[in-house]
Amino acid sequence: MIGKYHGTDLMIDVIGDDYRMLQVISRFGITLGFGDQTVAETCKSAGVDLETFLTIVNYLKDIHAPINKLVEHVNLRAIMLYLTNSHTYFVDYKLPAVRRKLIEAIDCSARNQIAFLILKFYDEYAEDVSRHMEYENKHVHPHVENLLRGKLTSESFNTVVNQHSRNHASIEKSISELKNIIIKYYPSDANAQLLNDVLMDIYMVEEDLLTHCHLEDTLFAACVRKLEEEVRKHGGEVVAENQQDKDVRINSTEELSEREKEVIRLVAMGLANKEIAEKMFIAVNTVMTHRRNISRKLEIHSPAGLTIYAIVNGLIRLEDVKL
Repeated sequence: MIGKYHGTDLMIDVIGDDYRMLQVISRFGITLGFGDQTVAETCKSAGVDLETFLTIVNYLKDIHAPINKLVEHVNLRAIMLYLTNSHTYFVDYKLPAVRRKLIEAIDCSARNQIAFLILKFYDEYAEDVSRHMEYENKHVHPHVENLLRGKLTSESFNTVVNQHSRNHASIEKSISELKNIIIKYYPSDANAQLLNDVLMDIYMVEEDLLTHCHLEDTLFAACVRKLEEEVRKHGGEVVAENQQDKDVRINSTEELSEREKEVIRLVAMGLANKEIAEKMFIAVNTVMTHRRNISRKLEIHSPAGLTIYAIVNGLIRLEDVKL
C-alpha cells in the first residue's frame, strides 16, 4: 500500500496523527471504542474493505499521490458507500448545525435586513449542496452500479461527470462568497465571539467540502473510468436512460458602470431578467451580460448576495427590498 498509513498501525495512532481521520472512520461506518486494535483489525470488525480505507486515508494525507497506482486498491462499492455517507453528513447534520449557530450569531429580527439576507444566502447555498449531492446519489452512483454489473449507459462517465464537476465549482464559489459577505458587510455590533465561531465552522465546512469534491473528481473518477474502459473492452450491454434522467443533467477592482448598478438595484427589488430588460429598455441578453460582468467584478453570484451589496453600498433602501 502506497502512503503513510498501513494496516498494522494502531487506529488510535492514525487519528492522533490527523484528526480529520475521525471524519473518515465515521463515513465508513466505523464507531469509536476500538481500543488498541490495528487499522486492519478495526476494519475487519466493522466489515470495511481495508484497502479502500487505507487508500482514502493515505490520499487525504497526500492528495498529490499518483492516482494510477491508487485505483488498483479501491473497491468501488466501498468508496461509493463512503461518499454517500459523506453526503448524509453534510446535508442532514453539518449544514443544519451551522445554520443554527448562524441564527444565534446574527440578529435575524425584522429590523436587521442584512442579517435576514445573509441567512437567505446561506439557505440558498445549503440547497445547492443538497441538490448536488442528490444528483450524485441518483445519477452518478447508479451509472457506476450499471458498470459494476457489466452494463454501459448511453452516455459515458465523462459526460456524466462534467455536470458533476460544474456543480462542484458552483458550491465552492458560493461558500467563498458567503464568508466574504459576512466578513465585509455584517455590522460591527454583532456578537463577535459567536460570529467568529460560526465563521470558523464555515471555513471548516469549506475545507471538508473541497476535500470531498477533490476526491470525487480525481480518485473516484479515475476508478470509474478504468472500470468503464474494461466494460467497453468486453462489449458491455448498453442500458437506455429515461427522459427524466436526461432532463436532470440538462475579487476584481474594476468599477461598476451606472448600468450595472441599476441592474443590481433592480435585482434587489426582486425583478427577473425579463422585467429588468423591460424596465431599462434593453434586450434580455444584455441584462444577462451585465449580470455576468457584475458577478465577475464583485465575485457575488446570488440574488441574496447582490441584495446585501446593494443595501450596504446605498444602491437601494431597505424598504424597497423584496424579501
